[in-house]
Amino acid sequence: MAGNTFGKLFRITTFGESHGPALGVVIDGCPAGLELSEDDIQPYMDRRKPGQNLKTTARKEDDKIEILSGVFEGVTTGTPIAIIVRNTNQHSKDYSDIAHVFRPGHADYGFFQKYGFRDYRGGGRSSGRETLARVAGGAVAAKVLADIGITVDAEVTELAGIDVTTPQGREAADAKILELKSEMDSAGGVVTCFVNNMPTGIGEPVFDKLDANLAKAIMSIGAVKAVEIGDGTKVARMRGSENNDGFEAVSVPIAPLEDMEDNEDIEHEPSLEEINHFRMSHGQEPLSSEEYEEMVENGEFSGMEEIFQVTSNHAGGILGGMSDGAEIVIRAYFKPTPSIGQPQHTANEDGENVTIEIKGRHDPTVVERANVVVECMVAATILDLLLENMGCKMDNLRDIYPED
Repeated sequence: MAGNTFGKLFRITTFGESHGPALGVVIDGCPAGLELSEDDIQPYMDRRKPGQNLKTTARKEDDKIEILSGVFEGVTTGTPIAIIVRNTNQHSKDYSDIAHVFRPGHADYGFFQKYGFRDYRGGGRSSGRETLARVAGGAVAAKVLADIGITVDAEVTELAGIDVTTPQGREAADAKILELKSEMDSAGGVVTCFVNNMPTGIGEPVFDKLDANLAKAIMSIGAVKAVEIGDGTKVARMRGSENNDGFEAVSVPIAPLEDMEDNEDIEHEPSLEEINHFRMSHGQEPLSSEEYEEMVENGEFSGMEEIFQVTSNHAGGILGGMSDGAEIVIRAYFKPTPSIGQPQHTANEDGENVTIEIKGRHDPTVVERANVVVECMVAATILDLLLENMGCKMDNLRDIYPED
């Protein structure tokens, strides 16, 4: 089987099956010197693990990670990082009745035609459980990004056709999911991911566009059927005058002084009025004169410089395949869980038409546990392109390899 590795410079290779002894990931390209332990990764795994409430599968797994290599005394060594999670709660007998039946909405038929063999116990490599390995790899990427100030956050924004960004919507969606579960049915939904503090210019202008790589990363998650960035499909019905994001130059305070001695953009020490104009335009409380004087005395800013920012964000933070400095906004659309207990018409490997009712422990919706999967695939994609971007200018190389 090809295609188990994602990324160029920061690469994750996942392995294992839903009902095998373990699943895991091998991470190549993580820089040496990153403080890393199981405690950094486990919270991500806990967000994804099953059996946490009535809206997820009853299969209970601790999903405790083990770091096998690549970390010494709590610091990455630059060598491959191997992480495994052992399966402890498989019920493979639940699948014996459908061992030779093609389940509707699953990859069974494709596997059978492609390989002439398939692991019918939970779908093998096509199981949603494969995503735990992605989460482990993406959690490491997120740790690297956080170290340089980039944040990646995902949340469920729609469930069973209901907007869940309000408490009332969440309550209605929860009730709908439990209703569908009682009917042995399922629902899909939408996960929205936000990336902030991105440098401008990350992503390659042609085949390695930031949005193209993000779309590939998210579409590789088993249940995802569509991806939108920014206004997404809405732009097909907009005018250019509505869709275009304008730019504006903004004067911002620079800090600290000792880091900015060679910055030619510094014009003057910012006044209290300039500072407060900037702060209020960015949703911050204005400074008092006492706070301002204390900042000047402590050298917390050294002057003003011009930066450019978009005046709207229909593009979702990406233009020409590169980040434009605005918040990156991505939406992933998940299909309903295909494993449902209702009677379904299908066929078996002998060419007989049959009716099946899928038994076992399945999520009435995968969306509740999928937001962290989206988050981690986005983090891995961005880190990979950040590393690639380091070679785009001679100045970057000179900074890394200065002349003696």
